[in-house]
Amino acid sequence: MPTDPFVSPDPDDKPRQQQNLPPGVAYPPAKAWVPTRPGDHAVGYPSGPLRGAPGPNVGWAYTLANRAKDRFKLAKHEHIEDAVTVVAEIAARRAGAFGRAPVIRDIEFAATLLGYDNTDDFASTRALLVHDAGHDYYRRRAIVDSVGENLLRATSNDARALGSQWRAEVPRVVETEATI
Repeated sequence: MPTDPFVSPDPDDKPRQQQNLPPGVAYPPAKAWVPTRPGDHAVGYPSGPLRGAPGPNVGWAYTLANRAKDRFKLAKHEHIEDAVTVVAEIAARRAGAFGRAPVIRDIEFAATLLGYDNTDDFASTRALLVHDAGHDYYRRRAIVDSVGENLLRATSNDARALGSQWRAEVPRVVETEATI
């Protein structure tokens, strides 16, 4: 197989630009980034109701949630489209909180938080909570925004304790925020 002339056949070779520098001279470190272009946000991203949570490649959460949807245990009258949407959005928000793209652990976290990993007493409440969330942006944002930063960043052991507290508060919070 032919090799491009700029690719060294020996992986231990040093890059060419380093060989052209005199001994003891190195490239200066990169300068700090300054928002100078139109549309650059000087201090983070705008936040508030209905703004979402920015992160790299958050759409990947939908692909991962669709791959995991066969493992979700749904209650009666619950639609898989609503479950996938809410799980993907919570997973994307969790990944964004860590500054990375979503991974399958984020999907598992969101599914566990919402109780899709097993059938429990939250299933009937969850069915009413996520009803039509796949089509209602306000309801979906209210559910996702109700998950606090401390819960998103919690380890799996801490998430179980914090998750039960969140489950107790979320129906009231969502009904208040979804009607705004």
